[in-house]
Amino acid sequence: MDVMGYGQLLERAWPEIIVVLTAFVVVACDLVAFRRATAGARFGAAVAIGAAGCVGAVWKLMASAPVMNQTSMMVDTPLTRLVQAGLLVLTIVVLLLSVGAQFTEHVGEFVLLVLLGTAGMLFLVAAQDLLAIFISLELLSLSLYILTGFDKASPRSAEASLKYFLFGGMSAAFLLFGFSLLYGFSHSTTLSGIAMAVHEQPHNPILMVAMVMAVVGFGFKIAAAPFHFWAPDVYQGAPVQSAAFIASGSKVASFFIFFQVMVLGFAGAEGSASLTRMTSGWVPILVLVSCASMLLGNLAAIAQMSLRRLMAYSAVAHAGYMLLGYVAHTERSLAALLYYVVTYSLATLGVFGVLAVTEKANGDDSISGLSGLSRRAPFLSFCLAIFLLSLAGIPPLSGFFAKFLLFTSVLAAAPGSMLLLWLVVLAIGMSAVSLFYYLRVLKRVYVADVEAQAAPLRAPVFGQVVIGFLAASVALLGCAPDLLLNALVGVVRASGL
Repeated sequence: MDVMGYGQLLERAWPEIIVVLTAFVVVACDLVAFRRATAGARFGAAVAIGAAGCVGAVWKLMASAPVMNQTSMMVDTPLTRLVQAGLLVLTIVVLLLSVGAQFTEHVGEFVLLVLLGTAGMLFLVAAQDLLAIFISLELLSLSLYILTGFDKASPRSAEASLKYFLFGGMSAAFLLFGFSLLYGFSHSTTLSGIAMAVHEQPHNPILMVAMVMAVVGFGFKIAAAPFHFWAPDVYQGAPVQSAAFIASGSKVASFFIFFQVMVLGFAGAEGSASLTRMTSGWVPILVLVSCASMLLGNLAAIAQMSLRRLMAYSAVAHAGYMLLGYVAHTERSLAALLYYVVTYSLATLGVFGVLAVTEKANGDDSISGLSGLSRRAPFLSFCLAIFLLSLAGIPPLSGFFAKFLLFTSVLAAAPGSMLLLWLVVLAIGMSAVSLFYYLRVLKRVYVADVEAQAAPLRAPVFGQVVIGFLAASVALLGCAPDLLLNALVGVVRASGL
């Protein structure tokens, strides 16, 4: 790449540069200006600076016109810009949920890692080169490993961080080996260059091995079965704010880049998973992973007594639903997938926001500890019901429309396909199963009596405002889905995917 090429690359990376500079400003201010302040004041100042930096990055994204170039290392399209803006908004919410947290005294470092992870996500969704994709994933992953173990007083947090790191290192090895095979096969590191080689030799054995390696590597990132083993321990052991970050923004970025690698990089090697005629390709692989995720995630969630572990297995199940969008691999299914993962992230952030309050009062994340929560905190209980019912797909919440849009886009991809029909039937059946364990939580909240030893629950006003905003967003996007969907459909079409 020549000097002009580097200049163009830096011009496109201004939002990421703003986020990284903000991260260092946060640490400098925390160590110098707020060194003697209380932990609460330090968190408030760090969150304010971090959120302001994210707002500045959003403004930079919206203020300049994108440069349409699909062949460079980093692309700048309306689609990538909208996804990046969504990631920044999710990061702002995670930071706001951190106000008042007491799990660490290293406030500046915590916000620094959140912002560096966000920078990794921003680079990731714009990457069109294997090296850029891998480096961005590692920047994101290293931040998440440390954030998972940030509660030094909790042995469970350290254990979760170590497991996350070990499983993550293994998945990175699979992904890197798959990428090296792709380079050897295509003599190119760009997705467009790989796609040209795939069209010439769609059934090359090296390509098949690389495809499996890529599915293993990205399957870990999205917590799809059978690559999900890290998720329950990480969701349970990480600080609430770290778990919320892992379960929201990182999922959006991972699902998006996974779709791009499979649909753009492996274009021409889709194969077929027809019930009557199956051909090798990445579609049959993802059909198997999707089915395994839906079945294992929902059935394992039934047995959980911890709300965090329930949310982890629920995430596995939702990964199975979202993989159906990959099987369809159309513009409509991509728009549906993005709508699904964004609304899922909002609801999940809301659940972890409520958990941050209840764990502080109860001392654990057990479902039984939520008994009688509706009498102790009516507003939080109402918001929790909105989040869980949305995740279950109950109308008129956004989760219902997300599933409806995704399932109909899958059926429309190949009218008359019995395989797609049965996949959607399985997904609907598993959604009914998920309703059981979500309602089990709400039964504790609204029906069970308050436990005698339950302490009075005092929720911070600011935290309730953030949680209320998330609940209102989930309800609004369900009642008026076009607010987000029209923008997604427009940018997907404009980007030519």
